[in-house]
Amino acid sequence: MPRILVVEDEAHLADGIRFNLELEGYDVETIPDGLVAVQRLAPEDGEADAPALDLVLLDVMLPGLDGFQIVEGMRRSGNFTPVLMLTAKTLPEDVVQGLESGADDYLPKPFDLPVLLARVKGLIRRRDWTRNGGVGGALQKARIGDADVDFHSFEIQRGGQTLRLTLLEAMLLKLLVERRGKVVSKGEILEKVWNLDPETETRAVDNFVMRLRRHLGDDPRSPQHLQTVRGAGYLLT
Repeated sequence: MPRILVVEDEAHLADGIRFNLELEGYDVETIPDGLVAVQRLAPEDGEADAPALDLVLLDVMLPGLDGFQIVEGMRRSGNFTPVLMLTAKTLPEDVVQGLESGADDYLPKPFDLPVLLARVKGLIRRRDWTRNGGVGGALQKARIGDADVDFHSFEIQRGGQTLRLTLLEAMLLKLLVERRGKVVSKGEILEKVWNLDPETETRAVDNFVMRLRRHLGDDPRSPQHLQTVRGAGYLLT
């Protein structure tokens, strides 16, 4: 049974989301405050006693800390649970900020319940699909330079170190591995990984590519494995 945390300070909305998610068979807990949420999601000692989560529904405007700060803290602390941000801030730059801060999807308020449920199912399905290697389960592991990638655990083993990938990092890397030796355009990445219009203006893809290079030990000044093809996209060799 997937376990979902709803971080929302509007009690009637949090209760409604919880009720409907539980009807769908999810195990749900709620937190109404940003400071309490960050203690649950990014504890300072790095160890969480609470049950592991499969998904976080995270409001942006919260008392204590906002959703952007919470998800950034999660990622810094090594918590890579998928995050769906819920917010009344609907400008394109707000969506981009949410994704660049580490969220995996972004749903503007007000939203229809079927849309929310579809996004929740979609994120859990995307996580499971990435872990299981995609169609036929063929792509579960990959070797890139001296890095071993495990898409089931979202981990990279390199030089005796273990690095964790977020859902979007894993999805981007899997897409590049599937298309290895071919140029993948930024528009295709935005559409297939971020579910955004391919014409969206954002540095998110470039930032994620830079992060993947660091994970893979690729020299950012002269990358050997994950290359930028100017005006065309990205190429994994």
